[in-house]
Amino acid sequence: MSLAHAPTAARLSLWPAAVGRVLAGVALLGAVALLPWLSGTDPARTVLRARSADQNPTPAELSLVREELGLDEGPLAHLAHWLGGLPRGDAGVSWVSGEPVMPQVGAALSVSLTLMLGAFAVTVAVAALVCARTVFLGSRRRLRRDRSGATAAVLAALPKFLLASVLATVCGVWWGWFPSSGWEGPQSMVLPSLALGVPSGAVLGGLLDQALPAAFGEPWARTAYAVGLPPGHIARDALRRTLPGMLPQLLPTVVGLVGGAVAVEKIFNVPGLGRLALEAAVAQDLPVLQTTTLALVLLGVGAGMLIRALRHSLLGRPLREGALPALHRPPLIPPRSLRWLTAACALALLSLVTAGLLRDPLQVDTAARLLPPSPGHPLGTDALGRDLLARLGHGALRTAGVALTVTVISAVTGLLLGMAPRASAGPTEVVSTLPAVLTGLLIAGVTGPSVWGAACAVCVVGWSPYAAQTAALLEQERASGHIAASVALGAGRPHLLRRHLLPAVAPALVRNALLRLPTTVLVLASLGFLGLGEQPPTPEWGRLLSENQPYAELAPWTVLGPAAALVVLSVLAVTAGVLGREKGE
Repeated sequence: MSLAHAPTAARLSLWPAAVGRVLAGVALLGAVALLPWLSGTDPARTVLRARSADQNPTPAELSLVREELGLDEGPLAHLAHWLGGLPRGDAGVSWVSGEPVMPQVGAALSVSLTLMLGAFAVTVAVAALVCARTVFLGSRRRLRRDRSGATAAVLAALPKFLLASVLATVCGVWWGWFPSSGWEGPQSMVLPSLALGVPSGAVLGGLLDQALPAAFGEPWARTAYAVGLPPGHIARDALRRTLPGMLPQLLPTVVGLVGGAVAVEKIFNVPGLGRLALEAAVAQDLPVLQTTTLALVLLGVGAGMLIRALRHSLLGRPLREGALPALHRPPLIPPRSLRWLTAACALALLSLVTAGLLRDPLQVDTAARLLPPSPGHPLGTDALGRDLLARLGHGALRTAGVALTVTVISAVTGLLLGMAPRASAGPTEVVSTLPAVLTGLLIAGVTGPSVWGAACAVCVVGWSPYAAQTAALLEQERASGHIAASVALGAGRPHLLRRHLLPAVAPALVRNALLRLPTTVLVLASLGFLGLGEQPPTPEWGRLLSENQPYAELAPWTVLGPAAALVVLSVLAVTAGVLGREKGE
């Protein structure tokens, strides 16, 4: 292809992504418009209950609400009327409060964007701390040993809503350092930003920490060290080399907090967009829900385009000209404690499950409510007097099984969609900022609340981090010199896929999935807590955390047991993955 035709080809390559964005946005808004009719309940009854908490409205009152809202016209008429008002800046009025929608959504969006920036700052700081050792040693050519990834796994497994409760109680109520509730000024964003940013930073830092050794092992790094360039210069160039592969993770991990920080916003009483979307979905306040969904879609698309432009500016001419060196992780000596740590985590979980299975998880003893750990109840009891060890043991296999299934499905789906980046770019950007709660409500309206309905809801939005990562890594791998050489030697697409592209993507994708495994457990728990997933009294770990979170200050053992079990599961998954990688090498 001549240079004269290059701009035309570049413009043509943008069309699939643009069409994908439009189609994904239209499909999502259409699904949201159907929510009141999919829910299986009378929308007029739900709206009236949200207005006045009237549990038994009369038929006349319901008929009046239907006539007022025009529910008999059907969803398409409502969607067309709402879309027709958007060019004039009119998103209608709330079905519940009767107030204009646009000011509500604008105020909530400004709060969520501010909170997102605070969480982003914490994310960057935590990610820098997680990979600081690798940067320090790698820039000085002293990187010999691999990392176990246990620190990143522990921080990534911290439940955001539990961390928020602890921060609000300790730093807000006991010590009085920062406001524990409300949104009054810059100080109000400190604790929510910490609760959101620490786990997110651990995920991104863990992924970056695993990618940096490959950059420090490239020929340019060895040459730079040999000619005496300062370590700071080498570290900066290594970060510039590895960051483009990590930037797409900002979209679902950080930008997605705008819609996905519902639990933290509720704990700190933050009037953000995620909380507004959840309240509108529960009350079936369609104008508010449609407008918040549109705001999330536009935010995801805008952030996705910005991240893509930043990636291309960092990689520069080598990416455009297909001269980008491929990153190959050098063989590193595994930590001495890795096998011991993996064995200890496996033994701890096995002991927990075995001891718990010998007890009754459903036995209620109101006289033994919130008892501390003792020989009779090694992990204490919950608010109903049920033995926590029994509930943890009986819920282990179900928790790990469902979370692992959802993670595998999401990762495989993301891998397949990421291999067609032009077609999947738009849907990935649209889905990345959506809260799983919204998809849970849509799916529950069709299938009813169940654990597999919640699992489907998480799969619907959970593939986006893996698709973004796959697309970014494949783009870099296709621009490498050895791919051009293989094509020149006659290699076909199946050979390139099997011998070059998949081996370059799969290890990073697996590490991402292992780090996100605890997050999947907690998202499933949040859906169950809202009545959309696992139903009580099923002893599922995430549900135990959600049920006992109100008693964290009075009886901290009720949440420490499930949280510790989740951390141990996360560390086991990550360290076992490192061991598997070392054997593969």
